[in-house]
Amino acid sequence: MTLEPITPELARRIVARDQRDGDRWHSDYPFADELVPLRMLAGQDAADAVFTLYMIREEGLAVGGFGFFGPPGESGTVEFGYGLIPSARGRGLATDAVAEGLRIAAAAGARRAIADTDLDNAPSIRVLEKSGLVETHRSADKVFFAREL
Repeated sequence: MTLEPITPELARRIVARDQRDGDRWHSDYPFADELVPLRMLAGQDAADAVFTLYMIREEGLAVGGFGFFGPPGESGTVEFGYGLIPSARGRGLATDAVAEGLRIAAAAGARRAIADTDLDNAPSIRVLEKSGLVETHRSADKVFFAREL
């Protein structure tokens, strides 16, 4: 598993499904939930070099995304999210992607990471727990997690 940063130009091509030689995107990539952050990135002129969106690649094939919701705030906290196409789930890729993303964030100065997932998304809850995040609270439909880096 590798994480590949997505530039605004690449985000524009992903959203437009303008796949070129060497891109290697799974036919189900990007999945619907990833289109919103990709469109936001595509609308920018430049992106943060570290706290951006990343493609999750398995053996070179793009099968999902990992992304930061921006750089750390004054407290050093960074928020992130992730997702995989259905056929790539259940093999530890999301856990590996979160571990790598948190390593990248810590190396760039983030001191704390937060994430949330749907209350009924047991696989995502397991990913966050395996990644060392601890539940901090719940709402009617979400579970919130945090971890010091």
